[in-house]
Amino acid sequence: MTCTRFVYMLAAIAVIAPFSANAQAREPYPGLDAYVETARKTWKVPGVAISIVRNDSVIYARGYGVKDITKPDRVTDRTVFAIGSSSKAFTAAGVALLVDEKKVAWDDPAEKYLTGFHVFDPYASRELSIRDLLSHRSGLARGDMLWYGSEFDRDEIMRRTRFLAPSWSFRSQFGYQNLMYLAAGQLTARVANTTWDDFIERRIFTPLGMTESNTTIRKLASMRDVATPHADIDDTVRVIPWRNIDNIAPAGSINSNVVDMAQWVRLQLAKGKYGGKQIISEKQIEEMQTPHTVVRLEGAWKRINPGAHLLAYGLGWFLSDYEGRLVVQHGGNIDGMSALVAMLPEEKLGVVVLTNISQSALPYVIMQKLWDLHLKTPKAKDWNAEMFRVSDSLLARAREAQKKREAERVPNTKPSLPLAKYAGVYVDSMYGEIRVRADSGKFRIDRGPAFQGELEHWHFDTFRARWAARSLGTAFVTFRLNAQGKVDELQMDLGGAPTNFKRRPEPAAAEVRAAGGTPR
Repeated sequence: MTCTRFVYMLAAIAVIAPFSANAQAREPYPGLDAYVETARKTWKVPGVAISIVRNDSVIYARGYGVKDITKPDRVTDRTVFAIGSSSKAFTAAGVALLVDEKKVAWDDPAEKYLTGFHVFDPYASRELSIRDLLSHRSGLARGDMLWYGSEFDRDEIMRRTRFLAPSWSFRSQFGYQNLMYLAAGQLTARVANTTWDDFIERRIFTPLGMTESNTTIRKLASMRDVATPHADIDDTVRVIPWRNIDNIAPAGSINSNVVDMAQWVRLQLAKGKYGGKQIISEKQIEEMQTPHTVVRLEGAWKRINPGAHLLAYGLGWFLSDYEGRLVVQHGGNIDGMSALVAMLPEEKLGVVVLTNISQSALPYVIMQKLWDLHLKTPKAKDWNAEMFRVSDSLLARAREAQKKREAERVPNTKPSLPLAKYAGVYVDSMYGEIRVRADSGKFRIDRGPAFQGELEHWHFDTFRARWAARSLGTAFVTFRLNAQGKVDELQMDLGGAPTNFKRRPEPAAAEVRAAGGTPR
């Protein structure tokens, strides 16, 4: 993925004032609106919406900026955005409802309900509990390229998860894992004899009156007030397409607006009660907001949890501290959208921040500012400037890494073979197929519906893939030759580790003729 920073705002957007269609227009904390606008411009965010809940009331809901950088339509408090991984708390809550009904227990083995579901290690397969699925301690690295931009459906992703080798010992440390949330969603569906989507809509959205929320982008076409995804590509904010992520839905597919999401926050702050009715038991709300896995407070985790002394993961929530108060929060990032749901339960305060640009720090900037305004923090930091400095240092490191890679490129080399000799189908048991073609003077690579692009020679038998969807950035592909001088393997980094794809043997001429084809 490309590395970007949101530090410049187009003048056409910068002059747009905050706008609210339906909610209270008076800011609850003096200076909040001006701060949000300044931060929005700093981070190059086309549009943002926020809602604030205090003492079981939605005290503020407002939109800022535009839904689409190419159009004048402004964001409102009803504008729908993707909430990304903030969806995980809904999946955990769905399981909690089943626990309340005594249909499952947190420590039940997952395979009790998911017949045929296995992970790489037989011991972990047997011992993996529902609690493990939801607390990121499976021992597995992310393996996101199994679902992201792939043609596999939920069941096929679940089947292929068994090929993902563990990166750590089972239950030994935190390892963020979308695939395990898919498993939890599929488990919910099987126990409830429905789909995860229907369960979430019927058991959570409907009781909370979240009438403009859904679990798939397929429903957005019929909605009027929807934000457009954006990404910063080559230092320019550009519109990018919505991506269908139905195949990983329980980990991050919910779309909503800040008014609907405020109802979700009210439920959390009221310990499972909404409108006088106990939707989820107080016991299960506490269970979800109790630490289950320690997260080392270092690197990126430290940067997005400034001021925290401790960090842990509950069931669908990150848990940390700020100024002596518990912070319960979960962010979300998916193509062209960044989100955050955060609460100070002891203060009965919560905030929802939804934006229409990828990988933005703005939601965390707004969260920290709100905490300081509410708590009247002495000597409060300028979080916008503070996080911008952090972003600056990260980008500097990324540029240095890129320069190092460029410096390691060996000039004046050429591929070992004519390009046509590299063409073929390469297969991995987990990730499926990669197709390489050499025709009409083009050297192309295709992996599923998203990752399609051209291969340009880098050095020796390594090529750089430039994806047609520019927001996906680039990737390096290396071909391996066997002892006979023929290509038999392709290596590509799929999210943190090189993966080797074996070349599928071409059928013999006699087999092709028998099938009615013509040998090449």
